[in-house]
Amino acid sequence: MLKQLHISNYALIDELDVGFNQGFNVITGETGAGKSILLGALGFALGDRADTGVLYDKDKKCVVEARFELGNDDLSPLFEQNDLDFERDCIFRRELSPQKKSRAFINDTPVALQTMKEIGSQLVDIHSQHDSLLLTDTDFQLKLLDDIAQNGEILTQYQVEYGNYNAIKRKLNELKDAATKNTAENDYLKFQLDELEKADLKEGEYNDIEQTLGVMENSEEIKTLLVTANQLLEDSETAILGQINDLCSTLSRLKHLMPDTESLGERIENLKVELKDIAYDLRRREDDTQFDEGQLQTLQERYDLINRLMMKHHVNGFEELLALRDNLAKKVNAFENIDEEIAKTENRLKDSEKQLSRQAKILHEKRSQAAVAFSAKVCELVRQLAMPFAVFQVEVESQSQFGNKGSDVIRFLFSANKGIAPDDISRVASGGELSRLMLSIKSAVSSYNYIPTLIFDEIDTGVSGEVAAKIGGIMRQMGQSLQLISITHLPQVASQAEHHYFIYKDNEGARTQSHIRVLSHDERITEIAKMLSNDKITPEALKAAEVLLK
Repeated sequence: MLKQLHISNYALIDELDVGFNQGFNVITGETGAGKSILLGALGFALGDRADTGVLYDKDKKCVVEARFELGNDDLSPLFEQNDLDFERDCIFRRELSPQKKSRAFINDTPVALQTMKEIGSQLVDIHSQHDSLLLTDTDFQLKLLDDIAQNGEILTQYQVEYGNYNAIKRKLNELKDAATKNTAENDYLKFQLDELEKADLKEGEYNDIEQTLGVMENSEEIKTLLVTANQLLEDSETAILGQINDLCSTLSRLKHLMPDTESLGERIENLKVELKDIAYDLRRREDDTQFDEGQLQTLQERYDLINRLMMKHHVNGFEELLALRDNLAKKVNAFENIDEEIAKTENRLKDSEKQLSRQAKILHEKRSQAAVAFSAKVCELVRQLAMPFAVFQVEVESQSQFGNKGSDVIRFLFSANKGIAPDDISRVASGGELSRLMLSIKSAVSSYNYIPTLIFDEIDTGVSGEVAAKIGGIMRQMGQSLQLISITHLPQVASQAEHHYFIYKDNEGARTQSHIRVLSHDERITEIAKMLSNDKITPEALKAAEVLLK
């Protein structure tokens, strides 16, 4: 429930603190005193948009803070989804700077405005005079019935499956479109793929060909250098290996005369082994460097073919050409297997449709059950409000097509007069009847504890006398199951409240300010007497006020 509301620098309010109680709270005051401002500030704290026009002092920031007491852990998952700490003592704070910068906080954690609005809508339902028109809105009707039927979990499951169902339908349509298109595009893709597959491209071959061609084109010079290197090592009178052999013999004789030179001989032997290995490698390379014109021509043709393919397909390298080939293969394969893919997708669609049908049936049954009890309760209440022959029915009709919230069409039917069949309320209910009907509906819904705090902004406008007293009685009853705050001009309603708040304007200072205070019992008598006698307090009015309060 709403425990405390702090408002600073908002509209006609410089600074205001007000605490609210459980049960039925009523707010009265003369027209223009600031009752709607109070609701506007609360709406601002719950995520409604506002501009700098609401600043009482244009040079200071506006702060509105609403403190709630959360009676259970039902909202804990919603807090977790938004990375917020769940606390039973929950504070919504909204700030607006003179520079039009708005900031929102829940429990001192900055949040997006949409998050504040989403969570706030689960804490408070603010009903203004014009919201009765929502009764004619089919989305509102369906949401109301789902709240009563407690369809939240099954509806979420249905909507997940509905999204999956639509995704499969889109995929199936895409496949069918592709299958019915002119095959010329696929024939062209196949032609391109055939050309690339005939080329029998191998990973890394382009670089190998480039290197081999480079060697072949310089084969004569390479052969000469290899021969020269081999001669220097072992195939000449002054070959290095021959001189190394002489050096080894010399060091062998030396070690007998100078033993500490033995290590020198060993080092030379190691060097000789390495040089022999180099000589072997040079001879092998010399033997391998034997290219004929046919081999050169074959490699050159292969190299030219790959380059032509890269130019033809406008790719920047051999790897891109391989990727293009693989991509073409996927497209051609997908097209050739499209009938099989269509069949699989059709089966997936049937499975999803079965699941949707099962979930839609559950929704329909729960809505139908809830509609019966709900209709009877609303009828009982609305007949107390000077409409003794009123009939209210919730019609739940299942359709063959699926929608985002099931396959049902909901209609609220109403008749205020005896012998007249109920019809859609958008066609038959007057403004005054809609207000009384909305009050009855909100009262019926309140027993389901769908929201902890309900606020009425002059929902009782246009009624008086016995009907007003009945409305007050209904509101008092509603206060037993939730926190109800009602702004009213009716003494019959105000007298039924457990707690009475009075809003007034103070014109003593340089600027008008709005204030609010809780009335004592004696002050309530005076205030209700004023409401009964149009601000002229008479003894008769005071007595009547006392009677109402009893």
